[in-house]
Amino acid sequence: MKKLILLLAMLAGVITCIAQKKPLDHSVYDSWQSIGKTIISNNGQWVAYIITVQEGDDELVVQSTVNNSKTVIPRGYEAGFTSDNATLIFKVKPLFQDIRNAKIKKKKADEMPRDSFALLTLATGKIEKYPNLISLKTPKESNIWVAGLFKNEPVSKPKYQSDKTKDSLKQIIDSLQYVIGSLAPAKGEGKDSITDHGRNNKLLLFNTATGTSLTFKNVSEYIFNKKGTDLLLEQTLDLKDTAITSRIVLYHLLTKKTDTLLRGGNDFKSLALSDDGSQAAFVAQRGAKAKALTKYYTLWHFKQGMDSARILVDTLTPNFRSGDRISEYGKVSFSRSGERLQFATGPARPPKDTSLLDIDKVNVDIWNYKDDYLQPYQLQNQKRERERSYTAVYDFNLQRMMPVGSNNLPAVYEGTLADARYYVAITDTGRRIASQWAGNTRKDVYKVDVANNQYIPAILNLDGDIRASWISPSGKYILWYDNTKRHYQVFDGHTTLNISAGIKVPLYDEENDVPDAPSPYGVMGWQDGDSRILIYDRYDIWAVDPTGRTTPVNLTVNGRKNKITYRYMPTDEEEDFIKAANKTVLSIFDNTSKQSGLAILENNKLSTSLQPLQPLYISQVNKAKNEPVYTYTKESYTQSPDLYLQQAGSERKLSGINPQQANYNWGTAALYQWKTFSGKPATGIIYKPENFDSTKKYPVILYFYEKLSDNLYKYIPPAPTPSRLNISFFVSRGYIVMTPDISYTIGYPAKSAYDYIVSGAQALAKNSWVDSKHMGIQGQSWGGIQVAQLVTMTDMFAAAWSGAPVANMTSAYGGIRWQTGMNRQFQYEKTQSRIGATLWDKPELYIENSPLFHLPQVNTPMVIMANDNDGAVPWYQGIELFTGMRRLGKQVWMLNYNGEEHNLMQRKNRKDIQIREQQFFDWLLKGDKPAKWLIEGVPAVDKGNSWGLETVH
Repeated sequence: MKKLILLLAMLAGVITCIAQKKPLDHSVYDSWQSIGKTIISNNGQWVAYIITVQEGDDELVVQSTVNNSKTVIPRGYEAGFTSDNATLIFKVKPLFQDIRNAKIKKKKADEMPRDSFALLTLATGKIEKYPNLISLKTPKESNIWVAGLFKNEPVSKPKYQSDKTKDSLKQIIDSLQYVIGSLAPAKGEGKDSITDHGRNNKLLLFNTATGTSLTFKNVSEYIFNKKGTDLLLEQTLDLKDTAITSRIVLYHLLTKKTDTLLRGGNDFKSLALSDDGSQAAFVAQRGAKAKALTKYYTLWHFKQGMDSARILVDTLTPNFRSGDRISEYGKVSFSRSGERLQFATGPARPPKDTSLLDIDKVNVDIWNYKDDYLQPYQLQNQKRERERSYTAVYDFNLQRMMPVGSNNLPAVYEGTLADARYYVAITDTGRRIASQWAGNTRKDVYKVDVANNQYIPAILNLDGDIRASWISPSGKYILWYDNTKRHYQVFDGHTTLNISAGIKVPLYDEENDVPDAPSPYGVMGWQDGDSRILIYDRYDIWAVDPTGRTTPVNLTVNGRKNKITYRYMPTDEEEDFIKAANKTVLSIFDNTSKQSGLAILENNKLSTSLQPLQPLYISQVNKAKNEPVYTYTKESYTQSPDLYLQQAGSERKLSGINPQQANYNWGTAALYQWKTFSGKPATGIIYKPENFDSTKKYPVILYFYEKLSDNLYKYIPPAPTPSRLNISFFVSRGYIVMTPDISYTIGYPAKSAYDYIVSGAQALAKNSWVDSKHMGIQGQSWGGIQVAQLVTMTDMFAAAWSGAPVANMTSAYGGIRWQTGMNRQFQYEKTQSRIGATLWDKPELYIENSPLFHLPQVNTPMVIMANDNDGAVPWYQGIELFTGMRRLGKQVWMLNYNGEEHNLMQRKNRKDIQIREQQFFDWLLKGDKPAKWLIEGVPAVDKGNSWGLETVH
């Protein structure tokens, strides 16, 4: 009996504790944390990660994996470990408040607070910090070197922070010694004065292994070679007796010798070094006046043993295309062997006409039915077109340049190991008009052999999918997916082969419900030496022989049988091949339970030992380059995504973010299943308050967008969202939230939404703890139009919130998505709107699925958000909806956040809409007193002085 009394007392205490927890409010957002970018040292002994806040100052955390050592660095970010595992290189942001104050004072960009550059010596915990940073670079390999470009303002001593000592005499002495060293002029610079280009900029070159540094004055551009043996830079000079303004310098890091490659020039672009540092290249503009309206560039080349750089390519070079010029916008790069140099050419455009005064210029856009792209699309992409450049290659062995790309072959891609010999060129020239209604275009694909100057057709008029990452690293194979055959094809330069015909399960979206060809699940990557291509089906990973000699092999074996999906988690950015012998990390996702885990694929054998399936969501996976040391985040709806470390078979939790969550009434998440009106099985997520009491009745909000149930174990922080429902906020404050999945029937998206959403609401309403008279709906964009549709089809909901909805498909059909300049026809005929026919073929479907035509049936109060800078759904769609409901005497409000986009971008606006959304639903679903903006509105005369957020009594 005593035990029972004690148990009841403990239970009462737990219930009291939960009951005493606070509901979330709008003040909690800014400090809520998340895990940002995470990195691991090559030897796996150190982990660095960012703890970000929604608004304010983030933290960089550096932890040892061999002991409990930890360093927390305020505002640190963009960190990287040196290759010798001894130093952490990172940037430090200015204080958030300092940046905010500068913006308040409307400081110019050059006057804004700048980042600092910092070094953390891992063995000692000592931090050196250098202010006024402009940019920071390290070599890809052997990154014990680091170069920082600084605004050359008066230098103060480096600021130190240490876990062991602070502000010691030794640190002061060290800092003074550094200042003396950093002010020493670079070799050969003398007392040259500073000019505009690169003025006041100095480059500090650090060797983190030795602690030495070197300063170069007046630097504007710089680059390391891959192996970290050489540094190429542009210095600006002002020698009064000559016309020399700049020079290109090559500094040899190992020998500490300097070569001046070129003196004189108005502009230098695209500095490049070969991997071994023995060659340099760049684009230069010389001779012509610096302020000339048209600048002509030449490509320069230097090789060790030469006295200086020489012109390699100009407009007089054989094979140089007439009417083109060297482009200053394209990238210059050496092939891995250094035998070829890739650069860019572009059309020589006429200079801007300055003969007419602005007052006399006619501003007119001329739309022509023969144009490849509509005028809005052309205007949106003016800058990109002006800077359009095409790939070209210079072969040093053949001493010949070859233009690879052109206006007719604009897209050119290279295999990562193709050594600038093999390219894939893709064009849709002459077929672009159809993208207006098809959403994509048919393409011709060519294999380009630079050495033989050959363009070999791989496939013409492709209806399918081809991506740069699908090219084999060596460039030998071109891979694409054919929508008609629904299989992958490979071209080796001679023959085309269907390599996936032996796979007898679909390789395309099995749940496709849009009126277009189903998309393929995609490609994981190529294995060693182009030996195999790894291809996804819905669940499994297949190893496929590009020669077709062997049968495809299912590497994950039972994914389909168990409804478990396996997907690649890249952990090495420099990896060219997925090496079979390596421990390749795969994510595991159970499509039924929504649980996740991590697996290892090694020698094409699967092991699930890394992280078996569990009721969590696992992401942000990293691996040490040289050791089996892993980090990843784990989260659930109730658990913040904290960082975990796994090594030697044991797991360790590294972070513990958002401890304040324990003070708030949170919630739970679970799958909810029912049958639709048409008898189909349906799934969604139901979120309940942490203090849920089945004897009470709760108001309900349904939020929907396509399918959301895979997010069962994802954490939802309380945040002012761009326009989605702030789920955790409403759940904390006593709402039940449901997110139903929706499957669509082509031509009938409104009926499909009704079938799933309303049936889900009715199934939920059968529970005694649901207040069926106080249910609301919320959706944004595609979800927004469905909100507007549902209130014309049912009176079940007491409140509706529709963000960026299309009201009238007939007027939206021919409109423009202003952010991209694309026409909207493809959306209705082929993609999300799912009509599957033109307006003239099936006008009745456009009317049936447009809420505007059914507004007389609306009895539900509704708020619309329609912003005047919405680039996806023109805001006049919201106006049509609002004015229609207003004309019919319906309760309707519209929020137009001036200058805002489809989803709110400015945090102040996100915070505002959260407050208004709470006020709206609390009024209609909880019976709270309404806010002034809902009852009286806010007249334009009071705009900027009154926001109408106060309660009306």
